Amino acid sequence: MRVVSVNVGAVREVVWRDEIVTTAIWKHPVEGRVAIRGVNLDGDDQADRQVHGGRDKAVYAYAREDYDAWRDGHGVATAPGLFGENLTVEGVDLRQAIVGERWAVGSAVLEVAQPRLPCYKLGIRMDDSHFPRRFQAEGRMGAYFRIVREGDVGAGDAVEILSRPEHGVTLGDMVGALQDRSKAALLGRVPALPTFWRRFATA
Repeated sequence: MRVVSVNVGAVREVVWRDEIVTTAIWKHPVEGRVAIRGVNLDGDDQADRQVHGGRDKAVYAYAREDYDAWRDGHGVATAPGLFGENLTVEGVDLRQAIVGERWAVGSAVLEVAQPRLPCYKLGIRMDDSHFPRRFQAEGRMGAYFRIVREGDVGAGDAVEILSRPEHGVTLGDMVGALQDRSKAALLGRVPALPTFWRRFATA
């Protein structure tokens, strides 16, 4: 497991359906070491902090293998940062990541928090208003992380799994529960669920 690229982006204005929309989904790879601290990476931003960023969405990772599936199975011209991730990684199936497992990435320690739920801004990035639904249906959602220990990261850094909770609930299980409410009870095994998922599990 390793980091392929570290990607950051500033807030920009774009025209979407004749309206001005602010978004920071355009991320680009950067060279050198990038600090991971607070609830963000240096040089990165989010346009709407009510639904993006924060403790439970501090760092977003997407796997090269998932990009390969989009390229080979759907003809999407992929590149690191395309889906707005901070870390493009390889050698891992993020759907099998256990919620709460901890990764050493560079000198930082990150904790798997939740899968991504796509919003309309992914459709803006892909110039396809239907893409968020396609993204969720595909089930390759990537992973949001909490920052457990601040540090720095660079392309080529190894990724090491430090610990895995015994409850065994994966990001794939969480995505599956969106399609099958009978699986929502699984989420009750997970301590410190983010707010949306806690409400979903008890609805």
